[in-house]
Amino acid sequence: MASVLWQELTAEELRARAAADAIVILPVGSMEQHGPHLPTGVDTILCSAVCKAAAERVGGEAVVVAPPVWCGMAEHHMAFGGTFTFDIPTYRAVLLALLKSLERHGFHRVVIVNGHGGNIAALNAFLPDFARETSLRVLAVSYPDFANKTVAAMLQDQPGMLHACEVETSLMMAVAPGLVRLDRLSEAYDGETAETRRQGRRTIARYRSFQERCPSGVWGDARRASREKGEAIVEAIVAAMALRLADRDAEIWH
Repeated sequence: MASVLWQELTAEELRARAAADAIVILPVGSMEQHGPHLPTGVDTILCSAVCKAAAERVGGEAVVVAPPVWCGMAEHHMAFGGTFTFDIPTYRAVLLALLKSLERHGFHRVVIVNGHGGNIAALNAFLPDFARETSLRVLAVSYPDFANKTVAAMLQDQPGMLHACEVETSLMMAVAPGLVRLDRLSEAYDGETAETRRQGRRTIARYRSFQERCPSGVWGDARRASREKGEAIVEAIVAAMALRLADRDAEIWH
């Protein structure tokens, strides 16, 4: 089977994908601290992995996965070190430049698949600009959202994905187990109760650094993580994502 990864295809093969009206998946992640037990590349590693797996499941020439945008909106993690961040104008400019490249190459449909919570507000705010400044049909979605309810049912004391938590740690155990510092798992939790996490934290918005909120660098409890749980979560997300990508006539594209 031909690769689904942009960087592994020739220019000629990519021209053929464009002519076939292939959907381009653009993974966007971050490079930021993930507690004492996970590497800084978690968001980019996981987002890239689920995008590749979902595209391969769709198969054929219907989908191509662009190289990931590894830097995002991560100011709230800067106090920990190990983090890169864009500001809003730079992030918008980078994404728009990439989209315009895709447009010039004859692609028409792009799904921005996000792997970092700090990117969500910016991506939602940029969508009108992308619609106005390109001819592309651009969708944006965070990859956990493909299977939120299914994943929530697998978790012990979280309502869904938080940060460096039961979910992300389980996923890394499945996708890149050699990068998980198992000897540091005992430190990787936030000290909150399950009920507090389910209730959420914000009613009135105010900026606080992640270090102020979660001194451990973890929001959630990574001690609950397992490889088996990670494999089940990957399967749930990839299956749901592939199903959506395969429906090329879905209402959301029109």
